[in-house]
Amino acid sequence: MSPADATLLNDDADVSLDMEQFRTMLLDSAGVGLAVTAPDTYQLLMHNSAFDEWFPQVTAGDATLSDILPELAQEDVQARLADGVGWKGEVEVKPKRRSLTLAVEVLPAEGTAQGELMVQCQNITKIKELEYMIESYSKMIERQNRDVKKEKDRVEKLLLNIMPKTVYEEWKEFGVTTPQRYDNATVLMLDFIGFTEMSISQDPNRLISELNDIFTAFDRIVEQFGCERLKTIGDAYVAVSGVPESNPDHARNIARSALRFVRYLERRNTTSEFEWKCRIGIHSGPVIGSVVGVQKYVYDIFGPGMNMAARLEQMCDPMEILVSGDTHDKVVNEFRMTDKGVFDIRGFGDMNVWRLDGSFEAANDSPFD
Repeated sequence: MSPADATLLNDDADVSLDMEQFRTMLLDSAGVGLAVTAPDTYQLLMHNSAFDEWFPQVTAGDATLSDILPELAQEDVQARLADGVGWKGEVEVKPKRRSLTLAVEVLPAEGTAQGELMVQCQNITKIKELEYMIESYSKMIERQNRDVKKEKDRVEKLLLNIMPKTVYEEWKEFGVTTPQRYDNATVLMLDFIGFTEMSISQDPNRLISELNDIFTAFDRIVEQFGCERLKTIGDAYVAVSGVPESNPDHARNIARSALRFVRYLERRNTTSEFEWKCRIGIHSGPVIGSVVGVQKYVYDIFGPGMNMAARLEQMCDPMEILVSGDTHDKVVNEFRMTDKGVFDIRGFGDMNVWRLDGSFEAANDSPFD
């Protein structure tokens, strides 16, 4: 062999070595884990450094694809390869302390004579973490939205307990309500005789439980007769009709409610450990209705109608209903009433007062069930 031929051989060897190094460099710089396996045994023939980092226990020539991917079934891979789609999946590995999620794809290796398979692995840990964060954030937002809706419903329910629905709708839409004058309204004022003494001498839990039951029944009665429970102040109960929506039967509605209140209490007293005796004053006249307060909202009415009802309530005997002359004139043809005479009422002067005894319609005198 001539020196020239020897030099040529050495040059070919160097070129072959350089090409091998070049291929290795290409595999290592691909940014994904790559491996080549035999088509039948899935024996690893070669792999790059990224693959070696994620599967440090694997040595080419001594392991198969099944060793590193136990969840991979050869029959499934073969079926998918036959369909020309390859096998795709995700695996969890823990090469060091931190777990990683890899997206794995098994495809035919192009340009190989024996039909070797190419295994590609891509680290999608950050993508999965981001997906988890997005999912967690979405769930948190959904939970917060549910909590906000629940709180909104709770607040709405509370507000509807302190103001009529139409007033609430105006307040919800505009943030404020406009005070309104109602020329045709009837107000009922009720309180219980001896409640202060009862609150001192009786068990507070049982007493308040009874009062709550009574007021709940009253709420059903006023709703039945088209009235509004305006408010409760201690043992006092205030209802109105004709506010905030006009009602030509406002006086009759309140009178029916008052009679039903008394009948309900008479029936309750037959079984209750407490004896509830009320006084009720009723007056028909103009009032002004509005939401008052900034931090704590309350819907209230003002004017002579409210004051007159309060004065009449204070004049009542136990379980008595007193109505003003204005209310009497509006319902005189529907209810039985007794003239109590003329009284000098503070702030109003001499006023004729009537006692409401019952309705000409017997059905309206029946106890509330």
